[in-house]
Amino acid sequence: MEARGLRMPLLLLLVAVVVMAKVNHIQRWGGFKEKASSKKNINSTLHFFIQSYNNASNDTYLFRVQKLIQSQMQLSTGVEYLVTVKIGRTKCKKSEASNASCPLQSSKLKKSLICTSLIYTVPWVNYYQLWNNSCQDSKVHI
Repeated sequence: MEARGLRMPLLLLLVAVVVMAKVNHIQRWGGFKEKASSKKNINSTLHFFIQSYNNASNDTYLFRVQKLIQSQMQLSTGVEYLVTVKIGRTKCKKSEASNASCPLQSSKLKKSLICTSLIYTVPWVNYYQLWNNSCQDSKVHI
């Protein structure tokens, strides 16, 4: 069978693994570790997180990640990231094009949050899912 003919069965297998993992609460190996993860993977994961946050937020303005405070990962059927980030409200409105270089608010609209999130990813197929997220106002400079 040609490689092209294997594409659909492999995709179906991946979907089955992801669905079964979700149903069976995913077997974890070794727990969360604070170790250096691939910069590319963590950047992609944070990009997914901030897009998800902005899509779910009722705020008029976009937020962006200001600082990665902590990152832990564990292997399962994919990679689970437990991240704590500081995010800030930008001057760009949601109706405008999303731009990572939007400047942060510095006026009375300035707002920062500390968010802790659990994100499941299968990076080799560009699959991401936000499993849990909790954000609180940042009153303390971190």
